[in-house]
Amino acid sequence: MSIRTSANRYAKALFDVAVTENADLATIARDLSEVTEMLKTSPDLQLNLSRGSVTDAQRQKLMEAISKAMSLSVPVTKTLVLLARSGKMNLIPEMSASYRERLLSHQNVVRAEVTSAAPLSPEKTQALAESLAKVTGKKVEISASVDPDLLGGVVARIGSTVYDGSVKTQLTRMRQELVKQ
Repeated sequence: MSIRTSANRYAKALFDVAVTENADLATIARDLSEVTEMLKTSPDLQLNLSRGSVTDAQRQKLMEAISKAMSLSVPVTKTLVLLARSGKMNLIPEMSASYRERLLSHQNVVRAEVTSAAPLSPEKTQALAESLAKVTGKKVEISASVDPDLLGGVVARIGSTVYDGSVKTQLTRMRQELVKQ
């Protein structure tokens, strides 16, 4: 089973438990992000957690201590202890991302990756978010980037759907139409 599949299963289980127990879903997402960041910035800790010479019981105690020191929520602490006990600490970053996606879906929010030829003003970004919200029927969070090769316009990607309103694409289509005739 792939890391992504396993991480998705743990994230789903954690999310389902959090919903059932009326836990603060956003706090859990924040806790998972903080643990992921801590592991990323602490290579020694990551190395010790993955060492074969460290027993699962030692990993478990370490995760309990870290959870206490970071004041993590009970569901996150229990999940980390479970991962430590089963030697699956490598799932945490992917599980955190999967949990965040579930949270956004639960909140009826989608992420849009928007690329434009020039930086978008806050007003244009807000207008674009509102337009995409009408199309998707969900609240839209925009992550913007700039690609001068587009010449003008924007390209928005939501999941696997692409809304391409770039001048570059329009010119390519016009060229194809002219060649056909």
